[in-house]
Amino acid sequence: MERLVSTAEAAEILGLSLQGIHYRIKKNQLKSVKQDGKVFVYITDEKPQFNTNQITQNTINIQSSFDKILESKDEQISLLKKSIKWMRRQYISEIERLEKNQKRIIEVFNSEIKLLQSAFNEMRAIYKPQIEDKKECEKSSEFITIKEFFAILKRANKSEIEIKSIIFNAIKKGDKRFIYNKIDKKLLILNDSFEDLI
Repeated sequence: MERLVSTAEAAEILGLSLQGIHYRIKKNQLKSVKQDGKVFVYITDEKPQFNTNQITQNTINIQSSFDKILESKDEQISLLKKSIKWMRRQYISEIERLEKNQKRIIEVFNSEIKLLQSAFNEMRAIYKPQIEDKKECEKSSEFITIKEFFAILKRANKSEIEIKSIIFNAIKKGDKRFIYNKIDKKLLILNDSFEDLI
């Protein structure tokens, strides 16, 4: 037997929410009437007949599906744990490898630095005296002008003709104090006491 009840009462009787009632009304799963702006629902007092075998089978199927889902979830968790352990081991071994390489590189650099230092010390020991000698030579071997050379020899009572003769003879003999450029016709004279020429 059908009776007319409000949507709130229908929700309470059927054990649904108000939204569930309105959804079923829209889908024509529940008969309804609008009176004075309010919606009323027809409810049957007869309890529906349920097939217990079907319910039991549905429950078993649901339980089986649920068990399969749990089993799958457990397998995934186990796989994730294994992969995390593997990744942790890989990470640790990679860090150890990098640290060993870093130590080796530092050792190589230190040995190279020691070699360079010893090579530098040897080179300095070999070339330092030569460099100092060269500096002394450079200091003493600055060039003087022809006028200054003439002045030096004139102080030693040499005439201009004698001085010119001394220069020509020194160039012919290959005296390193007199550098004559034939192309530019320029004469460079290194600074010296010239005691052998006076």
